[in-house]
Amino acid sequence: MNSSTQKLSFYEKAGYSAADSAANFVFMTMILFQTNFYTDVFGLSAGAAAAILLWPRLWDAVADPIVGILADRTDTRWGKFRPWVLFTAVPWFIVMILAYTTPHGWSMGGMIAYAAITNTLLMTIYSMNNMPYAALGGVMTGDVVERAKLNTFRFIAVNAAQFIVGGFTLPLVAKFAASHAGANAVGIADKQYGWQMTMTIWGVLCLVLFVITFSTTKERIKPINQEKSSPKQDFINLLKNNPWKVMFFMTMVHFCILSFRGGALYNYYHHYADRAALYDWVQQLGLVVPAGAKASGLMETLGYVVHGDRADLATSNVADVANSIINMLGTAIIIVVILLSPPLAKKFGKKAVATIGFALASLGSLAFYLLSPTNIWGMIALTALIAIVYAPTIPLIWAIYADVADYSEWKTGHRFTGMVFASIGFGLKSGLALGSASFLWIMAGIFNYDTKLPDTAQAVQGYRACSGIVVGILFAICTLLLIAYPITKRLTIQMADELAERRQKSAAQ
Repeated sequence: MNSSTQKLSFYEKAGYSAADSAANFVFMTMILFQTNFYTDVFGLSAGAAAAILLWPRLWDAVADPIVGILADRTDTRWGKFRPWVLFTAVPWFIVMILAYTTPHGWSMGGMIAYAAITNTLLMTIYSMNNMPYAALGGVMTGDVVERAKLNTFRFIAVNAAQFIVGGFTLPLVAKFAASHAGANAVGIADKQYGWQMTMTIWGVLCLVLFVITFSTTKERIKPINQEKSSPKQDFINLLKNNPWKVMFFMTMVHFCILSFRGGALYNYYHHYADRAALYDWVQQLGLVVPAGAKASGLMETLGYVVHGDRADLATSNVADVANSIINMLGTAIIIVVILLSPPLAKKFGKKAVATIGFALASLGSLAFYLLSPTNIWGMIALTALIAIVYAPTIPLIWAIYADVADYSEWKTGHRFTGMVFASIGFGLKSGLALGSASFLWIMAGIFNYDTKLPDTAQAVQGYRACSGIVVGILFAICTLLLIAYPITKRLTIQMADELAERRQKSAAQ
């Protein structure tokens, strides 16, 4: 069967999705919690944390094109991209744990160096694993409909991982911290232990999932033109690709949103949202036990029970529990609504669906600024709304990247999938770096943010402004870039048909 019309089995689609599910145990922890891990648990200042978050991710962005060049030139009996997924699995597991381990008794300079080294190693291994993995999806089939379906499977698995990370990380950290503290009050050292143990669990899951992907997938798309080209020529050809230029900048802003929003919303729920109102809401869910009372069962084991009274919530885990439940709600909605991506893309085209989704997400995010601290149901409603409109865009954006690779082959006759995805990865990692660092820069520069005094009135207003106004503006910028993206539904079909014809002629020779 020709690779351009190759139908993928459920088994292979599910197997492919496993590795991106694994990647999101690092990715979502980084987006949702890493900023506050370095400031609140590891003990760094806002400036030091911003540097630790910025430079390793910028290096990671530089590493992506290097990995892309190497992956495009990898030639094994397993293919070009699958071996990278397998051989990075064990280093990923080890460094993932080290990056969330806090050394004891070290000087501040030593702590900063340790954080910089482990975070840089983690980002490097992430590039070596996830960039070839992303390119793998572009060579499993040339069928544009199958690609949309493959990315739907992929992002259902991604959001399942995000559901677990967003919903269970903070309660598990609190649970392990409490068990380490015993009868004493939970301190920073106990939270450090909680993070180490939680990341060990996530690391084991990652290791298993990477092996599953390697074992279940197959590379089918072979370049029509087997002539070797230099990395310089690949890059020159890439610069001629106008759709790539638009998607590069769109990706940078998009992933800036994710890391910026993660840090902002963590603080929004922990410092802006009224703790008593959160307590009342969690109590309605039956997850509150009075101080001194004992609880048992699965929810207690997972750390989802709030111990304490409404009048004394200063050291309560109520914000952790409420934040986690809201995270899970948003992710659960995304998992369901994401199934609409293929039929919506088939009817309206990927560009149209993504553009409308980002525009509505912008409006929903701006509305966050209007909510009062006690309006918990408003926070939940907006979280659900943003999840509904954003969900269909997630797999479609990645399917668009494959279209960008097709565009290069269509125009130049030479396919360099790894370079396309690596350069997009550069934009992605740069956006993540700028998102986390710029949140801390804005908070420190405009709202006088001090990591030791996170509840000052100015800082709280900063969390509110960043979560609503800034995120809304960034979503609007993505919308404008998608409007400028030149590959329409009609052109996508034209490219796929012409490339399929070329491959058939090449195979017949």
